[in-house]
Amino acid sequence: MATIYDGAFRTILNDCRKLIIPLINEIFGEAYTGEEEIRFFPNEHFLNQQDKANKERITDTNFAILGKIPKKYHLECESSYPDGKITIRLFEYDAQIALDEGKVTEETLTVSFPNTAVLYLRAYKKTPDHMRYVIVTPGGTVQYDVPIMKVQAYSLDDIFEKGLLMLIPFYIFSHEKSFPTYNNNEQKLAELKAEYQKILDRLDALEQQGVIGAFEKRTIIELSGDVIQEIAQKYKNVQKDVGDMMRGALIDTSARRILNQGIKQGINQGINQGITETKKRTALNMLKRGKMTIEEIAEDTGLSVPEVEQLAKLQTV
Repeated sequence: MATIYDGAFRTILNDCRKLIIPLINEIFGEAYTGEEEIRFFPNEHFLNQQDKANKERITDTNFAILGKIPKKYHLECESSYPDGKITIRLFEYDAQIALDEGKVTEETLTVSFPNTAVLYLRAYKKTPDHMRYVIVTPGGTVQYDVPIMKVQAYSLDDIFEKGLLMLIPFYIFSHEKSFPTYNNNEQKLAELKAEYQKILDRLDALEQQGVIGAFEKRTIIELSGDVIQEIAQKYKNVQKDVGDMMRGALIDTSARRILNQGIKQGINQGINQGITETKKRTALNMLKRGKMTIEEIAEDTGLSVPEVEQLAKLQTV
């Protein structure tokens, strides 16, 4: 079942694509430079089942990186206990992805399975370092590993030093076991807030250095707040204090600031049309978030209300 965590994972992958490369390099030992094109594919797949209605499966991500050798990737985000069912579900996804793009030539079917990995938000003693597919066929046995990335294995320094900024919204999982203490101990809660202030300060520094843009920064902060609100539902002090900190940071990283950054880039390139396109892209991202009214989006982007309404209609088509 989809959760707020799945949604956060999909959002940061789709909206902040420049952050994908460091994650792929870390998981698969690749050496992508960050200049490669990333091409996403539909996440909806229908499993063909005999004597049953086709069953829809929605993957977290399904994309290709067009490097020297184009490669297909499939990433899933998981927060539940490893029970074997996850592996079955992953294989169903992978097989359907491969079949959707399979080619038949002179009655020969060729399918290519994606490079698959799982991001585990919670790690248990039973959580392995990888899953494994063993496929026994009349022509021989094929087997390979599916790597597992454990968020809790990465310290804050690891995340920033390796550029794994996509993990920041889920960093709070490293503190989950201490929520009861934070909730009832003001000093410990202050220490947690200080750690999140360091996260915000380091994101500010990366923005100033041009490593990330205002939009990437805002997305990381917003999704971090969403995840904290969800995971700390039973711990109101944690939810309120750290959540309020993230909301305050969002006010500072306003939509107007994001828009101005895009306009400045367009002017520097001497492309007046880029300004309008930047406004529209910003408005589309705001519409996707679903947290602002059409009037508010129009005011912050400089577009007219009818223009924003037209963009909203295009999203629903």
